[in-house]
Amino acid sequence: MTDIILLLQNFVSLFLESAPWLLLGLLVAGVMHELVPVSFLERHMGSNSSASITKAAVIGAPLPLCSCGVIPAALGLRRSGASKPSTVSFLVSTPETGVDSVSVSYALLGPLFAIVRPIAAVVSAIYAGFMVRWFDTERVATSSQPVSSCCSSQKAKAPTSCCSEPVVVEDTCCASTTADKSDSAPAKAPNKVTQVLRYASGQLLEDIMLWLLIGLALAAAIQTWVPTDFLTRWGDGLVAMLVMAFIGIPMYICATASTPLAVGFLAAGLSPGAVLVFLMAGPATNVSTMGMIKQEMGMKTLALYLFSVVSASVGFGYLLNAMVSQFSLQHLIQTGSALHTHGANVQAIYALCAIVLAGLIIRLYYLQFSARFATQAKPASSCCASE
Repeated sequence: MTDIILLLQNFVSLFLESAPWLLLGLLVAGVMHELVPVSFLERHMGSNSSASITKAAVIGAPLPLCSCGVIPAALGLRRSGASKPSTVSFLVSTPETGVDSVSVSYALLGPLFAIVRPIAAVVSAIYAGFMVRWFDTERVATSSQPVSSCCSSQKAKAPTSCCSEPVVVEDTCCASTTADKSDSAPAKAPNKVTQVLRYASGQLLEDIMLWLLIGLALAAAIQTWVPTDFLTRWGDGLVAMLVMAFIGIPMYICATASTPLAVGFLAAGLSPGAVLVFLMAGPATNVSTMGMIKQEMGMKTLALYLFSVVSASVGFGYLLNAMVSQFSLQHLIQTGSALHTHGANVQAIYALCAIVLAGLIIRLYYLQFSARFATQAKPASSCCASE
């Protein structure tokens, strides 16, 4: 019973610490979503040039797209004429970091990770783009087949009823990555402020909230139950970093949701470099991303993509460990066992932000449950009642 209470205390502490920064990141991400149209991305990513690869990395870094949500966006860019190297650069940079993950990194991991993480994301993305440019010279025709993933932008046909035409159902898993339908509405389109708030508190939060909560829970569990020598037995070298890379590669997790897990790893005694490997490799890769790359750009591009992600993350892991050791930067890294202490007024603000964030999450789960219940409760033959 004591362990359960300690687990809940650790979870609440992490949630309180991350809430204001996550809300700020969501707000900024919503603003960026309204001000950076997809057409702008397509215009600057259409060639194999160094400038195009660099632009793809820099443009993708702050965008509020998760490792799953980036798939249809990158697919649209590729089929709109973006080159392989630029598409790969965008695929690496976009999910590895973002305005929301930087703010949460500062809150939970400290200023060093908040600075190193976006820099590592951009540099590793440019490196991956150049690897594809240099070693993938074959020309692969763009596939017209839909990518099967949780983020596929294709529409699925629902089973036909006895008296109706097939019903087209739009996949809303990552609807945030497609063009906002309100942009083409002929009249009564909501204003920009409404669109920003609606997106930030709706689709974007919905995309990350499950893994965010899982990450917070696992981080709290690691702090509560995992002995400090469990992860540190791998050491600080190549083996530890490769273990963290291969833990992160198959996971469906975004940059923001991976941060609480990193807190747990740090609290368990893992080196900052090994944790950075997880923060880079986890969001940048998952099964759907790898499937899309293989189908659209070929197996050679996929192999180069995975090699670039793993080698870049390990390289930056070694570099971070060397920096921390050489310049005594440990005080710039925060672990779950040493969360910030605040005055009464600041604690009240943090508590208020946590209440707001919890309310938004509960609201989204309620809407999901209501929609699912309404769909199940609707009689299957109601459309034929008049016959």
